[in-house]
Amino acid sequence: MIYAETCHGTFIQRPNRFIAHVEIGDKTVIAHVKNTGRCKELLVPGAKVILQKSDNSERKTSYDLITVWKDKRLINIDSQAPNKLFLEYLQSGRYVDGITSIKPEAKYGSSRFDFYVEAGERKIFIEVKGVTLEEDGIVLFPDAPTERGVKHLNELAQSIRAGYEAQVVFVIQMSDVRYFTPNNKTHPAFGEALLAAVEAGVKAVALDCVVTPDSLIIGNPAPIKL
Repeated sequence: MIYAETCHGTFIQRPNRFIAHVEIGDKTVIAHVKNTGRCKELLVPGAKVILQKSDNSERKTSYDLITVWKDKRLINIDSQAPNKLFLEYLQSGRYVDGITSIKPEAKYGSSRFDFYVEAGERKIFIEVKGVTLEEDGIVLFPDAPTERGVKHLNELAQSIRAGYEAQVVFVIQMSDVRYFTPNNKTHPAFGEALLAAVEAGVKAVALDCVVTPDSLIIGNPAPIKL
């Protein structure tokens, strides 16, 4: 996944969850934050960031804030990136062999899963979650309570009982991590639902990413501790 027309900046403040004030050279710009999560440990005054310039003249903001340095670690915070990136990964054939059909936004029960994939006799529902929260090399999800996430896990487990395969894939938007674990401190119900889903047969996968100032590529599987 490539980002065109990127530039470096320094984060100043985030007046609300949608915008940030960023210094580029000797001027201050307003940038759209492509993540409505808290990101409090990332978006701190003085943090070095990467922006992408928009070519849409009708937008109120001319830039998107997409990537942040946390010490020496580069973390992509674009919440739209994990699904786009994982679709590229599916289409490459490196994740599932013999794919004959990929359907995004597939409805099942009262949920819409990110992907429905067919490969021979296999029928697979896949839900993708982007991970940006890191503590001492350990990555966690969610960074805020997510009842929607709990619902997705419960319905993935139900699909197993209906004869489908089901997976939840955590796309870790950084590299060089120790392992992934659910954020039981912030939302214990999500951790409980993830454990129950795995026990019901849902496959949990964590994949790290190679992050550069202008690209994002799926890298390697990361260990999971439930």
